[in-house]
Amino acid sequence: MIWCLKCDEMAEIRVKKVEQGQTKIRNVPIAVTPEGFWCCPSPVMFQKTLKSQHPLNKPRSSSTPSDHKKHSQELEKKSSRASSKSETVVTEPPVLGAAIVAERTAARQPNTENLPRKVSIEFGEPGTGDLKVVLFGKQGFIVKLSVHKGVVEENSLFFAQKLSAQHPSFHCIEIDDCEDVETYVETVGLMYCKDLKQRLIKQSVSRVLRILKVAEHLGFKTCMESCLDFLEAVPWVGEEEEERVVSSVLRLQTEGIGVSPILKRVASDVSKPANDTLSHVLQLVLKSTEEKGRQEMKSIVLKLLRENNKSNPNSTSLTSVDLCNDTIYASCTTCLSLLLTSFRQVAQPDFTEKPTEVKDPLVKQMVIEADNLSWLLDILADRHTADEYAVMWASQQELAGLHPRVPMVYRHHISCISARLFVGIGRGEILSSKDTRHLLLKTWLQPLIDDYSWLQHGCKSFDRKVVEEGIGRTILTLPLEEQQIVMLGWLSSFLKVGDNCPNLQKAFEVWWRRTFIRPYMEQSNSQPLD
Repeated sequence: MIWCLKCDEMAEIRVKKVEQGQTKIRNVPIAVTPEGFWCCPSPVMFQKTLKSQHPLNKPRSSSTPSDHKKHSQELEKKSSRASSKSETVVTEPPVLGAAIVAERTAARQPNTENLPRKVSIEFGEPGTGDLKVVLFGKQGFIVKLSVHKGVVEENSLFFAQKLSAQHPSFHCIEIDDCEDVETYVETVGLMYCKDLKQRLIKQSVSRVLRILKVAEHLGFKTCMESCLDFLEAVPWVGEEEEERVVSSVLRLQTEGIGVSPILKRVASDVSKPANDTLSHVLQLVLKSTEEKGRQEMKSIVLKLLRENNKSNPNSTSLTSVDLCNDTIYASCTTCLSLLLTSFRQVAQPDFTEKPTEVKDPLVKQMVIEADNLSWLLDILADRHTADEYAVMWASQQELAGLHPRVPMVYRHHISCISARLFVGIGRGEILSSKDTRHLLLKTWLQPLIDDYSWLQHGCKSFDRKVVEEGIGRTILTLPLEEQQIVMLGWLSSFLKVGDNCPNLQKAFEVWWRRTFIRPYMEQSNSQPLD
């Protein structure tokens, strides 16, 4: 008998060995391993019990290699003697604080791997248990628990119902197809502990979830409440672990146990619309003047919205179209108004003569708002809701008129927005009307051509091939007469500035065939053969 400091209770470990026809019982000191669970066995014990009686399965000691060799030979001799006499050979389990007797039936056939493995566990004072619980696990693994009716009946609705339905002299309960024998034994052992919450400290979330599942099956309400208190207090690592916790907790809502503190971590009781939160996030990012932090948060928000769109295309949550489009377009209107105000001031003839402390804030504001509009356009394009944005941008004749009066080093950010719209239309991401597409080309193609040399050499994110393909495809979506007007205008610019103009030769060839070759082919096909 040894006093367990962890449980403040008496506990004894008895290991039965067969040596020369005599049974010896000796006490082993109690210890708690990292996998240990105080006065009940751990998964490590079960795994080691399943292994053969090989010296490598034993805990390492300070003995020499020769001692190990002698010990191994002795074990083999004992095993062979036990096999010949059909007696029980016991593998000593890891040191833990329950009364454990590990048994293995001697092999009667050459193949012993398919024989059942048995482990007997005794809780409380040795020899005082008045109820046997037999667990049938996987691969013939059998665990026999010696427990006390009063303890299990008081703590478990499952055992209470089983015992009430049987004769008073009933002393054995069998549980078939036990999926998690190790956790089952741990949970039964917790019925003998006084402070369950203290026993769960420093355990992993996955392990407590397994205990919670068994406690739910047993109707062990006190253990369930302690597990929930633990899960509410500890951090969850990763999305997978969070999903396991939430799914386990949601399953308990019908049990009448308070689970709302845990669910509050992932859901809010406040009825505040989600688009208000989104609007607040957008405003914080849009108004930031710290360039590095602003760019990082723009990338993060765009990535998260994009991921949610892909995983929940039909969801009515934050990323649904109807919920936050108005919020995003309201931000677009605000940014566009600020951009136009800055452009008006920078385009003034005497702007270059103003002091630096006056010019720099205006230029910085103009660049920030143009960058904000590009970011919002990326969000809308990913959600396939940028049609209204194209209408809004195509109607900015005043901004386009001020464009030539602003230095190229500042105004090229505006042309990036136009280029992004042409790419979106060319890829089919933005389905604008014919009038919108024609007005967009009429208003913004020439400013884009004027800034093209700077975009190629001064803008790292500019992809010339992608932009040229987008412009050409946008032009080819117009009626043939309008294609001709745009193409002739482009040709005039291209012949003047050459490489500093978008190369639309592929689109030009398509327009040429549509204009000169196909009508001739249709006319020739309609004439009768000679």
